[in-house]
Amino acid sequence: MKWLKLETLSEYNNMVASSNEEGYFAIAVFKHSTRCPVSMMAKLKMSTTWDIDEDKLPLYYLDLIKYREISNQIAVDFDVQHESPQLLVIKNNRCIYDASHGSISVSKVKEVLEIKD
Repeated sequence: MKWLKLETLSEYNNMVASSNEEGYFAIAVFKHSTRCPVSMMAKLKMSTTWDIDEDKLPLYYLDLIKYREISNQIAVDFDVQHESPQLLVIKNNRCIYDASHGSISVSKVKEVLEIKD
């Protein structure tokens, strides 16, 4: 699994723009608190269950303790409540999947994107 780090607003803006590019299903953002055991467990679960082609669905990692301003911008831009851990899938500048804590599911992401196993 290849995590793409999201550390600047410029990277964030480029990421959002890429959600419109042909060849991608969408883009995914995993918002993680390095201080939260629940978030650590969700990250581990993601690491062991993620089997979606990263060339088709790039997976971004946001350390929201270090980069809270990016997390805040995501909440504003996509009208989602800030959560941690949280997985968002963005397609064509819209959030089409938003899950947090135990409801984060790779199979649900596949379902939303109509990806067949």
